[in-house]
Formats: sequence, C-alpha cells, structure tokens
Amino acid sequence: MEYNFRDIEKKWQRIWKETGAYKVSNPVEGEVAKPKFYVLDMFPYPSGAGLHVGHPLGYIASDIYSRYKRLKGFNVLHPMGFDSFGLPAEQYAIETGQHPADTTEKNIQRYHEQLDNIGFSFDWSREVQTSDPSYYKWTQYIFLQLFDSWFNRSIQKALRISELISIFEKEGNGQHVCPGNNGLQFSAEEWIAYNEKTRQDILMQYRLAYLAYGEVNWCEALGTVLANDEVVNGVSERGGHPVEKKKLHQWYLRITEYADRLLQGLEQVDFSEAMKEMQRNWIGKSQGAEIVFELAQASNSRLTPGPSPRGEGEFRNLQQGGNDLTPNPAENRLTPGPSPRGEGSQSPSALSGNYFKTADTFQWKNLKEYGRENRKNPTAAEDLLWQELRNNKLAVKVRRQHAIHGFIADFAILEVKLVIEIDGGYHTIQEQENYDAARTKFLKEFDIEVLRFTNEEVINNTQQVVRSIEAEIGNRKIHK
Repeated sequence: MEYNFRDIEKKWQRIWKETGAYKVSNPVEGEVAKPKFYVLDMFPYPSGAGLHVGHPLGYIASDIYSRYKRLKGFNVLHPMGFDSFGLPAEQYAIETGQHPADTTEKNIQRYHEQLDNIGFSFDWSREVQTSDPSYYKWTQYIFLQLFDSWFNRSIQKALRISELISIFEKEGNGQHVCPGNNGLQFSAEEWIAYNEKTRQDILMQYRLAYLAYGEVNWCEALGTVLANDEVVNGVSERGGHPVEKKKLHQWYLRITEYADRLLQGLEQVDFSEAMKEMQRNWIGKSQGAEIVFELAQASNSRLTPGPSPRGEGEFRNLQQGGNDLTPNPAENRLTPGPSPRGEGSQSPSALSGNYFKTADTFQWKNLKEYGRENRKNPTAAEDLLWQELRNNKLAVKVRRQHAIHGFIADFAILEVKLVIEIDGGYHTIQEQENYDAARTKFLKEFDIEVLRFTNEEVINNTQQVVRSIEAEIGNRKIHK
C-alpha cells in the first residue's frame, strides 16, 4: 500500500489547526496546573523568498524536545515569530525594488506556510513580528527606562536617575564611582554650582543607556553599522560590501555594570561547562592594573602616548613636573633632525640658514610609521585637499602627515613655517579645543603659523580653503 503523505499530512495539519492542538492556555482557577516549560527558537529574518536548510536544522531539534516534554506532562510554550525589523528585510526590499512593508508581509506568509508544512508544533497565537508597532513600542519603552536609570553598585541594582541627582545634591559622588569616568569627583556644593549642561554631561556618564563616541564597523553600501560577527574578511556577510572602521557618536548600553550579576546567574542555569565558559568570555569581566611606562630622554623630557584629533594616537612632549606642551628649552630655534625621507637626513628650511627639526629622534620610528599609515589611509577631506596642494601647485613644497617634534601635522609648508590642520571631529568639542590649543601653543613657540579647517569646509568649499592657504603663504613670505 502506497503511503500518500501529502493527503495524510494535509489532513492532520488541518485537524491540528482546527482543534488548536498546540495552543497553550493559562490554567483556570481550580484547575491543577501543569509544570511550565518554555522552548524558544531564534526568530527567522523574513528576508528571502522562503526558508533555507539552516532553519529546520535547528527547529526540528527544538520541536522534538517540545513534543517530548508535552508527553511528560508539561505545559509547553513553544512560540514562533519573525525578526522583520532590521537590515536583512530592508536589504531584500532594496535588492528586489519593492517596499519593505510589502516584501516583509509576503515573506512572512511564505515562511508561515512552509513551517506549517514541516509540521512544527508552534503556538501561532503567540506569534510576534518585530516590525509591528504593537511590538516595538515596548523596545522603545525599555530604552527609555534604561536611559532614566543608573546602576547602584553598592546594592547591585538599577535605580532612577532622580535618586542619583538627590544623592549628588546631598553628598556629591564620593560614594558612587562614575562608570564613564573613574577620575570624576565632585562635592555637593560643586554639583549645585554646575550649569545644566555640565550636570547632564555627568549624568550621561552614569546612565545605563548613554551616548558616546566609539569605533564601529561601518558599511557604506548598506548604510549601517555592523556587529563583528556580520563582518567576514573585511566585507559584510550580507552582500560582500567593503567595511571600514569609523568613529561614531552613538547609543550604548552599560551592560558591563551587570557583569557580577550575570556571572552569578550563569552558575544557576543548566548549561554545559563549555557553554558557560563561552558566556563568561562574552561577559568579559576582567581584573588587572593599568601601567604607564615613562620614556627617558637626555633632555629630561618624556614622550607619552595620547589621543590626536584623528583619534588614532599621537605623541605629546611633556616636561617633567608639568602638563603643558612645551618645546625643547635648550634653544629657541628649530634644530637639525631626521626627516620623513630618512632617519638620518636633515630637512633645511629657507629661513636664514636655520634648520627644521622634523621629528624627535627618540620617537622617530613611531612617528614615521604613524605618518606613513596616515598617508596610506587619508580621510576624504585630507585626500581632497592634498590633490590641490601637491606637486608645488602653490609654488611651495607641501609635506603631508609630517612629523614636527612629537606631533604629526596634516600638512606642513616648512619654507614659510606654516602648518595646515583638518579637524576630524572624533572627540567632544571640549577635547578638540584642548588638543588644538596645545598643538598651536607648541608650534607658535617656533613661529609656526597654524591654519585649521573642518572636514565640511574642505569638502564643501575646497577652493575657498585653497585661497586662504595661498593668502597665508604670501603673507608669511612678506614678513619672514
């Protein structure tokens, strides 16, 4: 006798649907409640014309376990839904030239049909779609709760920001270390004296949902940030598009505040030791020490790493016992030193026989590599301006990413002692102003003029920027 599986399966699938065989109900009053059991699968992205083999690969195993627990007398909740609010669904709509609402609805219907054909024991009355406003309004609600909360380490739980403000007003932050800035300390009197902007900046350093600059995987073709596991060999897993590292101002969740609670909870779940170890590594709590190594120099000054406006690190010349950037006090003019073209060569300027010290000899290797890397990977604004300045187009030699003592200048015109800087905007406004002021103060000690432009100025008004540089060159030549 031939097994007519199509008719038989269709019959029983219809019966399951009509009788609500897999619908899970809450126990009514007076009824003996069955023990509860929850089986949750990863929701598929409805980003294609149907399921692929990877979907049932996981769903079959969880479905077998769900059926087994039902037979053992458990009230099993086994729902299904669709992760339809995000990049995969959006990209499918773009690739097919259709509206994402239309493609998502059609794909969900197709996925639903295929999952039913396989015969999974899902409770479809519990279905969720993450693109449904009735669903994602709760993710927005949760975000607002996180934004209005901070983590009290002494009691290991989150509290409202209003409670933190009350603490600051009474005693400052002495009893509550700032998670965003461990060195931040202030008294109640200082808190009360702060203006509103300063207070909000401080509170942002405590909030569980907070804004900050960070390096991300940016995919221009997809127009979005990608997680590390969505990038394979430098391209996006979806579409194979180029991915680059970028500094962006974006939202973060301060999950690290929960590291202790997560680790404690991990010991109470029935996971394999290998899975627990994977989770411990993901939580990533670490204990250790931060060590600062001082680098000795014959001039009794030291060079220490510090951030630059490019966000990649530079070297700052700090005189011992102070924090101001200062030139070598040994002489008040620029002295011979190595140039980017060779560690032992000298780069003369046209200023009355004086020579320009292009880099601090002690840190030349680091500065050379840093400048070389910057030249290989210019920003869009730097590359655009370089095309206008290179090859003596302004009747002077322009060097890019040039070492000047412990600094790397974006563009240097040694003949007229002029430095041109393009600010990338990677830091906060205050940080940027501090760096700019320190660099300018140092360079002016050697009578080096500094012209600064923003990325936007260079990109949107290139010729105006070039004219400003040309005018300053002429002015420097007249008064040199």
